[in-house]
Parts: sequence; C-alpha cells; structure tokens
Amino acid sequence: MLAIPRQGEMVLTGWLFDAYPAGDGMAVWLIGEDGRPHRLTVPFAPIFYAAGPERLLVRLPAHLATLGIAAETTMTAREELFSGATLPVLQIAVRSPRAFPAAVRSVARISGLSPFDCDLGIPQLFFAQTGLYPLGRYLVEGGPAAGGGPVVGVRDFQPLDAPEDLEYALPPLVAMRLRLDGDPINPAHGHRTEIEASVNGETVVLCGDRSEDLIGSLNRLLERYDPDVLLTEWGDAFLLPRLQTLAARAGVPLRWNRERHQGIHARRARSYVTYGQTIFTAGAQMLCGRWHLDLRNSFIYRESELAGLMEIARLACLPVQYLARTSIGTAISAMQLHRAIRRGVLIPWHKSEPEGFKSAGELLLTDKGGLTYQPVVGVFEGVGEMDFASMYPTIMERFNVSPETVNCACCPDAPRVPETGARLCQRRRGLLPEVLEPLLRRRAYYKRRKQETSGAARALYQQRQTALKWCLVCSFGFLGYRNARFGRIEAHEATTAFSREMLLRAKDLAESRGYRMLHALVDSMWLHRPGAGHADYDALALAIEHETGLPISVEGVYDWIAFLPSRTHPGLGVPNRYLGRFDDGTTKVRGIEMRRSDVPAIVEHTQQRMLDVLFGATTLAEVRRRIPRVLDILAEAVARLRGGEVGAADLAVTTTISRAPGDYRSNAAVAVAARQMARAGVRLHPGERIQYVITDADARLPDDRVRPLGLMGPDWSCDLDYYTDQLMRAAETLLGPLGFSLARLEQEVQFRMQAGG
Repeated sequence: MLAIPRQGEMVLTGWLFDAYPAGDGMAVWLIGEDGRPHRLTVPFAPIFYAAGPERLLVRLPAHLATLGIAAETTMTAREELFSGATLPVLQIAVRSPRAFPAAVRSVARISGLSPFDCDLGIPQLFFAQTGLYPLGRYLVEGGPAAGGGPVVGVRDFQPLDAPEDLEYALPPLVAMRLRLDGDPINPAHGHRTEIEASVNGETVVLCGDRSEDLIGSLNRLLERYDPDVLLTEWGDAFLLPRLQTLAARAGVPLRWNRERHQGIHARRARSYVTYGQTIFTAGAQMLCGRWHLDLRNSFIYRESELAGLMEIARLACLPVQYLARTSIGTAISAMQLHRAIRRGVLIPWHKSEPEGFKSAGELLLTDKGGLTYQPVVGVFEGVGEMDFASMYPTIMERFNVSPETVNCACCPDAPRVPETGARLCQRRRGLLPEVLEPLLRRRAYYKRRKQETSGAARALYQQRQTALKWCLVCSFGFLGYRNARFGRIEAHEATTAFSREMLLRAKDLAESRGYRMLHALVDSMWLHRPGAGHADYDALALAIEHETGLPISVEGVYDWIAFLPSRTHPGLGVPNRYLGRFDDGTTKVRGIEMRRSDVPAIVEHTQQRMLDVLFGATTLAEVRRRIPRVLDILAEAVARLRGGEVGAADLAVTTTISRAPGDYRSNAAVAVAARQMARAGVRLHPGERIQYVITDADARLPDDRVRPLGLMGPDWSCDLDYYTDQLMRAAETLLGPLGFSLARLEQEVQFRMQAGG
C-alpha cells in the first residue's frame, strides 16, 4: 500500500482507470461510482537494482548526482531466479519517473555492473511496486486542489476488491465509436469516406466543406459526452493521424485528452518476424485520461472484446491502452514479471540462461513437439472427441515445470522427465507454475459459469475465458522463445515430453477398452467404438484422468465427422483439417476454405451456406440426401458470379506481404498488387495485409493479372474462370469424401445452369 503524506480530507470510491508519468509522480485517473472521472496525483519513485563489485556500487550515488539525477540508494538483497541464491544489490529509487530511463542508461554504461528490473514501462513498475492494479476498485482519501478542483494529492488507496477475485464489478464506461461510413477496406489503401461518430445511441456523420467545421463538430461531441473510451476502426493507422493533420491545418486543437496539456502518446509502426511469419503492428495513438482502442489493431480485443481485455489488464497489471496493442505473449510475460517483482526476484535486463549443450543424438531425442497421429481419411458416425484441458499449462503447473526448476542444483535425485531425462526441482515452487495456477482456476470457473448462465452474463464469462485461453496457450510458447526473459528450452522440451507420454498412456488405455483411435492431435483424441455413447466416453475420460493425473473432458460425440484428405496426396489425412456435427447440434470446422483469411468472401459465404445444409443432417444417410441442395447452392453462386452480380469486395483476396513492395523479385499476385499500390503512393510495410482482385490470372503482362481493391475503378473486371474454380474447390472439400470429384461437380453445375437458363 502507498505511504503518502496526508493532504486534507476527501473520499472517493471508484475504479483505477489510467496511470501515466506526470511531473515528479504519476497521474492516476479514477472513474467514480457515479461515472465521473477524477484526476489524482500520486508521488512515485521507480526502483531498479544494480549488482557488481562494491567499489563500483559505492560510487553510483555520486555518479547519478553529477548527471542531475536525484535518487535514493541503499544496499539490500534480492533473489536470483535460476540459482535461488540471495544476491546483494544496490537499490536505486529515482525520485522522478521521467528521469528513470536516463538513470538506467547511465548505470548500464558502467562496465562491471548488471542492472535489474530496469527496462519495464513506468506504469508497469508503478503497479508492481505499489500493489495497485488497473480497474481495481478503491476507496481513495486525498486532498482537493485550491478552489475545489480535482483531487491532486492522495493519502491512501484502500482496496475494495482484489485481482484474484473471480467476480468483480467494472466501472460504468461511456464509449464513443469513430469509423468511416460504410465498411471500407484499410482507408490508407484507398476508398475513404465520411467519418461517422456514435455515442449513447446517437450517430452523427462528421462532414463539412472546411476542416475547422469537421474538427469543431468532433470537439463538441467530445465535450458533450466526455467519453471514457474512444473505439475506432483504423484509428491508429489512419483516423487519428488524419484528424490531427486536419486540426493543425485548421488551427483548431482537437480535445482528445481529458488532460488538455498532454499530447497524444504515439508509437511507431513496426514489422517483425516470428515463427516464420512477418507481422505488422500499426503505430499506436494513445490518450491521457481516456482510452483509445483501435478495433483493427488489437488481437486481444478482436478475440475476447472489452471484458476479456479488462480481465487480462487486471491480471497482467498493464494499462488497458498499452495491453490492447500488445501480443498475448507480452501479457503472459508481464504476469511473470509482476509476480517476480512482488516476490523479490531480480529481473535481468537481458535473457541470461543459454541453452545447455546437447549432442546430435540428444537433440534428436529431446527436440520434439507434441504428438500427432495422421487421421484416418473418411466420414464416420458416433465418434467421441476427448480433450485434455489446457494440457501444456496444466503440465507446467502440476509437474512444476519452470525455467529455474529444470535440472536445479538442489535436487540431484529428483524424478526424471520422460525421454529427456531432465530433473525437476522438488523444493522450490516455480515462478511460471505460480503464475499459471490462478489462470487455470479462473478459466475453469468462467467456463462453468458460462454453461450456467445466459444472455449478457454468458457473453461476459465467454469473453473472459477466451482471453485466458490465449494467455495459457502462449505461456508454453514463451518457454522456448529465444528472447523471453525467463525462457529456457529445456523447460519447453520437458513440457512436450510429458504431453507425449500422457497422450500415449491415454491411447493405450482407450485401445485396451475396445476403442479405435481415428486421430490424435497434441492434446485431443478422436475415438470410435461401435455403440459407444456419452456415458461410455465419460467413463473413459475418468479412467484417463486417473491414469495421467491431467484433467480431460469429452468435448462431444459426433453425429458424423469427416477427416479430409490432403489436396496433393489424396490418400493421406491432414491433422487439422476436418468438419463435423455434434449430437447436440453444435458444429466444428477446421482447416477448410471458410477458415482461411485469404479466401474471397464469395467463396467463404458459399461454402458456409453449403455447410449449413449438411450440418442440418444427423446421419450420414441424411447427409447424402441433402447433396442436391448443396449442388444447387454451388450452381447459384457460379451463375451469380458469371452473371456479373458479385461486387469487387466479395472477390477480393486478402493476404499479407512478407517484404517491402520494391524487394519482391517474383511476379506472384501479392507482389504485383503491392508494387501497384506503392506506385499509387500507398506506403506499405512488411507484414501488412492488402486486398486485390484477380483480373486475369494467365495474362502475359503481370500488371494485367491483379488489381488492388482500393484502386478499382468503375469499369473493373475479374477472371471468371479463376473464381469459378475457387468455388468448385470449396465444394469439393465438402463433397469429396462423399464421392464428388472436381470433374463431377463441374458436370452437376453445368447441368443445373442449363436447366435453369
């Protein structure tokens, strides 16, 4: 809890909404129970540590003073994670948060010194070192500004809830939504329209012949409603920078921030490569005292909406605006860092634990992933799907797998990990299991509550558990990530070794009871036994859980399921390519065209309509009886396409560029489209998604083959044969296992079109 001098008497109750450096402390915004915002000023001296020879440490205070950096220093001791040893360090409390980066840089330049806890964001350090957390509910005592202004000094924060609470209240937030009228593509790529603002059920189109009229209209809306949250589409990449330019041109400042003298905190766009993929992150435009969330620039919001975003903000102790623009990996890493600081564990500036030496034979034995069985191609009835619940995180939590617990020095006789032979510490609880245990418990609770509720409550629990699912998924990946602060490949290998062992045990037990395994994928199994029903699969799940010690559940029993073949090797199954209907009417689809982001909308929508017909059948016999209706849908789509009834947006292919347009040397469709956009003045970054229409796939000149969607004119055209073929292949995916080849589909469609024409 904060120790802050008394400055008068004022009491507020509300939620911690925002925090950022201001002056010699932190500006903290509280949303009161009445929905009104309050700005607080909290003194804060961020702390970092330095380890090294005593002769260097004793000179540090004078060194910082010569640089004009005010800091309080004292010798203390902290735990070194990997060894568990207590390390003497110099604690450096920088009096002004704004001087913190300079203080860290000055210490880092001194040869022989190692800084710790030094490269975290100031708000992240603020939450970790004070024990406060975003969206926590507090009773705040403080003193008012002269003249009855907002609270400027805080005496105490008294928590009214805790981050570990499973049920908690959230602040009443007013949201304003800004978007371009209609449903355009990325406006930076073309097709710009008027700006539409929506708040409290009111929608206004912001327009005007002069820039000052548009800016004035927006300012009046901000003043009238004082929204807590600004939701935008393309706000980071286009809307806010564009409006800022118009405001500067008109000489009328935009009132984005509640704190008027603060500007927009901008962050540059960047491209990076991870797991072989080029990723682009648009530059951030973040506000003070008000959130700006770009729906097109937030993975967490896109997957779990606002409730999921706020759930993770409470647990990761990261400001909501920052969290919205980070990866899930950053969120799980923040949880580890927060736990380390609260536990007194030193956080190294750079990853300090290299991979241990392995011979070629040891590498072949240990460097494996999860176990995957090749599925049996075909369509089956009465198949049960069984899933280990959050298998990798559960293994890490149950078996104490953490970077510092693998091959520890204190437990030479500890039990060995299957295959790898590694040892796991029996004395210390690992940092990562400490982080994962509450996440696993929370997700299990939210999943249960989702089943017990309906309406808005059900949606809330669904959003929260989805956000936690992604955190748990990424927790394993970060074990082996080369830049992870607490990553270690041996912990990654131990986790996958346990997973392979447990899946094999489950397979053996199932087969001993007469089940045939049709498919297995890391943490899931598809089993079949003639006549087996829910009670049989539930009994098997209990037996497997007893055998492995890991929770496993029956995802469902399929009325029918199709494991689809590879296009290049038709006799072989593809692990993550299947579709089926459960006996409760729900469905599951993986790896087909409608699940891919680069498929034109006409193909996606047509395949979805065909699937809806097939999924209405409860037996394979009924599936076959529905095939004529599926063929009618296919023929209708082809007829609409060839009749010119499909718009360009429904034909657009969406794909990601892997390099700058000028760096492409091939004439692939994506390269040609990227170069056309660059010539038109569109600035593209590696990892950015672009949209284009195939105009003539076989044209001799590359520029005749495609046209970017944003550059399409009124006399546009498309390659009808190309899109017809895409529709046919989408139908073959569904009907191929039932005996329909491409040639047969073409005959069926031609017959129907002739009969209808």
